[in-house]
Amino acid sequence: MEAQRVERKLTAILAADVAGYSRLMGEDEEGTLAALTAHRRESVEPAIAEHHGRVFKTMGDGFLVEFASVVDAVRCALAIQEAMRARNEAVPAGRRIEFRIGVNLGDVMMQGDDLYGDGVNIAARLEALAEPGGICVSEAVHQQARNRLKLAFEDLGPTTLKNIAEPVRPYRIRRAGAAPGAEPAPLRLPDKPSIAVLPFANLSADPEQEYFSDGITEDVITDLSKISGFFVIARNSTFVYKGKSVNVTAVGRELGVRYVLEGSVRKAGGRLRITAQLIEAATGGHVWAERYDRDIGDIFAVQDDVTRQIVTALALHLKPAERERIFERGTGSFEAYDLFLRGRELIVLHTKAEGRAGQELMRRAIAVDPRFGKAHALLAFARVHEFINRWVDDPAAALDEARALAEKAVALAPRDSECHWSLGVALMWGREHDRALAEARTCIALEPSSVLGHSLLGSALVYAGAPAGALEALAAAMRLDPHYPDVVLYFVAQAHFNLAQFAEAEAALRKRIVRNPNSETTHVLLASLYGHQGRPAEARAAWDEALRINPDYTFAHRRAVLPFRNPADLERMAEGLRKAGLPA
Repeated sequence: MEAQRVERKLTAILAADVAGYSRLMGEDEEGTLAALTAHRRESVEPAIAEHHGRVFKTMGDGFLVEFASVVDAVRCALAIQEAMRARNEAVPAGRRIEFRIGVNLGDVMMQGDDLYGDGVNIAARLEALAEPGGICVSEAVHQQARNRLKLAFEDLGPTTLKNIAEPVRPYRIRRAGAAPGAEPAPLRLPDKPSIAVLPFANLSADPEQEYFSDGITEDVITDLSKISGFFVIARNSTFVYKGKSVNVTAVGRELGVRYVLEGSVRKAGGRLRITAQLIEAATGGHVWAERYDRDIGDIFAVQDDVTRQIVTALALHLKPAERERIFERGTGSFEAYDLFLRGRELIVLHTKAEGRAGQELMRRAIAVDPRFGKAHALLAFARVHEFINRWVDDPAAALDEARALAEKAVALAPRDSECHWSLGVALMWGREHDRALAEARTCIALEPSSVLGHSLLGSALVYAGAPAGALEALAAAMRLDPHYPDVVLYFVAQAHFNLAQFAEAEAALRKRIVRNPNSETTHVLLASLYGHQGRPAEARAAWDEALRINPDYTFAHRRAVLPFRNPADLERMAEGLRKAGLPA
């Protein structure tokens, strides 16, 4: 029997729901329902009709609408939010009904009057990223709307959405008051030569060789980052472009660099072919290009030559110590190096299962070459991660082993920045603040463009009780990594919180929630902040959200883990919770 053909179409989907609906209903069920009904009848439904939309599903506090036009969908979202702002002016903050709206353009399946598929699901996930009263749109919507509507968009960077296979790139529509029609200002070029190394394309017949081309890219980034006269963008930001057809000029503008390096890797049997080309971003002109056809065992020599050619082409001045450090590989064994690359690819995913698998590969690399410092360092970091997340039965033992491994890594490779970073991380979580800060500064001295070093310094200064210095270090990390991980925003917020700069702390936490709505620690710090500001209803809502994400959360557990040197810094968080009537 022939399967029934599924009808599909491309359409714009608007998803909306009420922020804090469960709390509002818990406090005043009848009043909330009456207010929501009035808002829908008097503002939402007229806006949908005016912009030619069709509601195809309602779900208590939310609804889904389809539009034939992206512009109509965005205009409708704007009209709804503007009407709601006006209706909420005279309503107390804790009782306002505020919609969060997401808009996506995607392929959907039709079944009767209903629509299904990722096109709908992504719209719903974007709505969850939006702030109360805000609008979040997909990259496809941004591309179609930015030249037709005078709006300001904020690029939130690649974001992983729940149950969506591929990362998406959301944009937040800025509220009234932002410069109309303006994209975020381009980053200023550093006052030294600057470069972004794009992921080398894997041209091997086996797609599982991706780890190898990624590893070569990362090692080139690390080599160049050791040069004090060079500004090098972090792996995290350049790998945003992985697998995409890129415009080098746009990359240079988005990352704020003058040069871009791109290339490819083909590995077949015992042979290796690597191509590399250095491009001036502003003009697209080629500065240098080379192709290497070598035996697989010559990989280290090829990496050295790529770095050397870039240094020569850009007339960079190397200090004698930098020249020595750049060409230190850590191991002469291709087998150990290959195991290390495979393990690193898994460990940086920051998950329990992949972390365990990565540890096993690191231990095998160490067995092949017991003097491979970097392998000891990455294994140490994986063990710290298990300690932080309580993924093992004996967290203290995991941290003890991490410190021992990191100490050995530094002993084996005293001039390797990543070994000092790994030791600094272990020491910070072990509450050895002065030593952790010293290791972070050593990491930066050995590798000036090390985003790991600057991030470690920032977080270590937060825990050591020096929040002003932490903000400087974190700002440096964010410039080196424009697509910085959302956890950086938590440390920025914590630093501002410790300085009693609550408005700045709230802004950072709100931005993190947009990028990662499922971090309970973010909502807890927000609850404490609201407690200090005399906003108990909002504090309770933030606390409830934290418990929704992690029903087992207790502040007592965080007390035992967070390595604050000054008890007053931890007590400030507890005090804010108590002021809001929350358990601390």
